[in-house]
Amino acid sequence: MKSVFVTVGTTSFDELIAAVSSPPAMRVLQSRGCERLVLQIGRGALEPAPRRDPAPALDVFRFKESLAEELRRADLVISHAGAGSCLETLEEGKPLLVVINEKLMDNHQLELAKQLHRDGHVLYCNCSTLVETLQSMDLSTLKPFPPGQPEKFALFLDKVVGFE
Repeated sequence: MKSVFVTVGTTSFDELIAAVSSPPAMRVLQSRGCERLVLQIGRGALEPAPRRDPAPALDVFRFKESLAEELRRADLVISHAGAGSCLETLEEGKPLLVVINEKLMDNHQLELAKQLHRDGHVLYCNCSTLVETLQSMDLSTLKPFPPGQPEKFALFLDKVVGFE
């Protein structure tokens, strides 16, 4: 697991950025072989300083035209539970750890994460259990998401959020 990419999409999720860049999380990532941690912080107020030493190196950015390159490079993606971020990561065939934002009132994201977890495609946790999850996760248990079927994902989403 040389490279880990964290994305919050177009939102702000400072709790996730703080949790993943905390000294305990950085130590766990380093112990699991992470050499590079890339944080996409969106509209967040928290902007950790980039660093090279000690490992993992830390790169930070707000937005890019496309996250495809970061997704391709990543050995693990840690994401908020936004449908777009989840689908893009799963279609790229990358292991995905979804972190629930418990401050959202109408939490369809939790339902999405739970269903993707039940189907074996993702691991999920919240900010307070992130370090523990990073320590104990077994990415080899994840099942690939069937590629190239966005309409199936749309139906799945409709079911999760109760439109069906």
